[in-house]
Amino acid sequence: MAWRKSPPALIAAFDAALPDDPHVERRKMFGYPAAFAHGHLFTGLHQENLMVRLGDAQRAALVKNGGRPFEPMPGRAMREYVVVPDTIVEDKRALAMWLKRGLAYVGTLPPKTARRKTPSRKAM
Repeated sequence: MAWRKSPPALIAAFDAALPDDPHVERRKMFGYPAAFAHGHLFTGLHQENLMVRLGDAQRAALVKNGGRPFEPMPGRAMREYVVVPDTIVEDKRALAMWLKRGLAYVGTLPPKTARRKTPSRKAM
């Protein structure tokens, strides 16, 4: 299955809304822009979607406002991640607020430690 690139306008909205915080680390995830904090993915793009990781109450509130569970593949929902509806993506302040909530949520999780890399089968 070939994934589509995110539209330039969505990438620009994502970039503009990311919190200005020293814990935010921008990386790519599956070739799409993403943001991590404390080793946890808290927001990113996937095709035409912008998703954010939230706690239970905020996740329910975003779904009530038009969001939906994030499924990178049909039937494969990523727990705690919600697709931000277009109406919020188009509202710079609202989008920034939701991304700050995602950052705050991953701040409550224990930091991820770097995994020890296992040797590839080729190296064996």
